[in-house]
Amino acid sequence: MKIGSVIRIRKTAFSVLSFLVGVWGGLLLVPSAAGGASVEPSLRMGTFRVDASPPIGSPLAYDPCKEITIPLSCRGLVLLPGDRPPIVLCVVDWIGVANDGQKEFRRALADAVGTQPKRVAVHAVHQHDAPRCDLSADRLLAKYGINKQFYDAPFLRSVMERAARAAGQAAKNAQPVTHVGIGQGKVEKVASNRRILGPDGKVQYTRWTACRDPKIRAMPVGTIDPFLKMVSFWNGQRPLAVLTYYACHPQSYYRTGGANPDFPGIARNMREKATGVMHIHFDGAGGNIGAGKWNDGSHENRQVLADRVAAGMALAWEATRKEPLCADEVRWTALPVALPVAEHLDEPTLVAKLEDSEASATARHSAATHLLWLRRRQKGETIDVSCLRLGRVRILHMPGELFVEYQLAAQKMRPDLFVAMAAYGEYAMGYIGTRIAYEQGGYETSPRASLVAPDVEDVLMTALRRLLKSDR
Repeated sequence: MKIGSVIRIRKTAFSVLSFLVGVWGGLLLVPSAAGGASVEPSLRMGTFRVDASPPIGSPLAYDPCKEITIPLSCRGLVLLPGDRPPIVLCVVDWIGVANDGQKEFRRALADAVGTQPKRVAVHAVHQHDAPRCDLSADRLLAKYGINKQFYDAPFLRSVMERAARAAGQAAKNAQPVTHVGIGQGKVEKVASNRRILGPDGKVQYTRWTACRDPKIRAMPVGTIDPFLKMVSFWNGQRPLAVLTYYACHPQSYYRTGGANPDFPGIARNMREKATGVMHIHFDGAGGNIGAGKWNDGSHENRQVLADRVAAGMALAWEATRKEPLCADEVRWTALPVALPVAEHLDEPTLVAKLEDSEASATARHSAATHLLWLRRRQKGETIDVSCLRLGRVRILHMPGELFVEYQLAAQKMRPDLFVAMAAYGEYAMGYIGTRIAYEQGGYETSPRASLVAPDVEDVLMTALRRLLKSDR
């Protein structure tokens, strides 16, 4: 073979090799903005957890903290969906997070991971032997010297700060996500409806979360959602985190002075130990749901209820089916909603009660929280409701002590999807009933408990439809 021919062959081979190297390098390095085909942006996720137990002597929801029976936790995850801003889900073993408590918590988490507060959801599990978090009420009551009976602001902020640092580290240590897991399990003999109607269609009995009257316990379960929903994140065959959702008030018994996460938290901890996978539990729309049919308040029932919830979690885990998930299938939609104010909220009356030094501290605290919500709405403030899309999964993030009918309605709106709901987000408005519930009476829709008007159903159902149909 002539030298020139050899040179031409080598040049041709080198050109082919250069072309292949260029193509391979382009696949690895060319960003999607180049205009042609590009590599799918990677989806990553990190988890975080910090202790949320109060100091001894710090106020729980109703009593000072005497001991930590079982540690409380604040836990969550950070989703990094490719080139879009991070998403943060966070839940804490407290009774509720309201007003500036919500705003500061969400802002701290957002700043820590480099996102906007509207892409952060903060929820409470709503245990009662646990702290309240309302930094607005703390400041207002401080003017009258009665704030420390209800709030330990330095402790609350310390949890926010530690959670934010942990979330920031979670984002740095995030791992690839390749699949989402979907499963559900039926929970037996835990949830029952608290509102028992009489022949006139009005609430005749309230079946509290601990019900000692055997006649009331024997009444029908009523409207509930018996299924615990589970969403999990996977890197190949390795589970990274589990989210669970179950609609039920989380009380077995309380006012013990011993901080504890009650039966849902115990069940969560049990399943985390059994699987070796981080479990993050959210209370669903359980405002009118409790364990009262199955719980007379006996202390041994706490573990019984925890075992039953854990069994539902185990069923959901066993039923889990994995589906591929990429960053483009992750979406976050947040809608600002203006909830209608209850007619019974009257500013002069509330101010007078707040300033009445002869009134009980509890009554003045109630007046303060009612006044804060009223003034927020007078200023035109809205709250966010949001939806996280993960392939065919939709996770709704809702405010207040929401009635289970909203959760059931959301599932019916999109029967083609796997729909889960977390309630107990913004806690400022208390209970949120359905329109007819305000006509039926009962504690949950009383002026003491609910700060919204019956029209709230129209507002939230419209928002749910928009969130669930935004991808059509």
